[in-house]
Amino acid sequence: MSHIYEDGKKGHGNNRKELALCGSDIVTIVAGVPRKPGMSRDDLFSVNANIIRDVFCGIAKHCPKALVSIVTNPVNSLVPLAAEIMDIHGVFDPCKLFGVTTLDVVRANTFIAELKGLNPLDVNCPCIGGHAGATIIPVISQCCPRVEFTEPQLKELIKRVQEAGTEVVKAKEGKGSATLSTAFATARLTFAMCRGLRGEKGVVECSYVRSDVTDAKFFSTPLVLGVSKANP
Repeated sequence: MSHIYEDGKKGHGNNRKELALCGSDIVTIVAGVPRKPGMSRDDLFSVNANIIRDVFCGIAKHCPKALVSIVTNPVNSLVPLAAEIMDIHGVFDPCKLFGVTTLDVVRANTFIAELKGLNPLDVNCPCIGGHAGATIIPVISQCCPRVEFTEPQLKELIKRVQEAGTEVVKAKEGKGSATLSTAFATARLTFAMCRGLRGEKGVVECSYVRSDVTDAKFFSTPLVLGVSKANP
């Protein structure tokens, strides 16, 4: 970190996590074991749930009002777990807990741009549902700019977005997952949170949150990020 020409120069290990968390406005959790070939999401949950539990016990104690985003997979399971932990400590705020699904949006934007010869920076396709396989639903009808595909193209596009993570895991032969694209997507959401906290209007990103949009208690939808909260 000392090589980066910005104000932030310090880091703290697990034995001093209270120093890292205390007074934080935004906490981004990337700790955990990445998925490997043949590993089910149940297997992944059994390992990463303990990590999330320990981190959120610290968050509940040292920075309960922070905006917290979970990158660690399986997001669909770990976000509800984190909500329960915060609720047990009496500090759960559904407007401040996020499961990072931005990578699905980034992939959808990129793949649509490739098919239509567009600049991906000019494409925005919301993804709703969750952050695993068939739960990832790119809403092509809401894409900006408006795009049209044949039914076979549409099915292939949606399948590609849903299976992109698995393809990377297989390509790396168990030595990692989609590291760089995940970092890019996480930075995008984090910067959006910062803009919202500064009072910028119209900041919208998709995220997996406690929701009443559907019968599912947790669901990914576009959110308006504002001062200290997010609204669907």
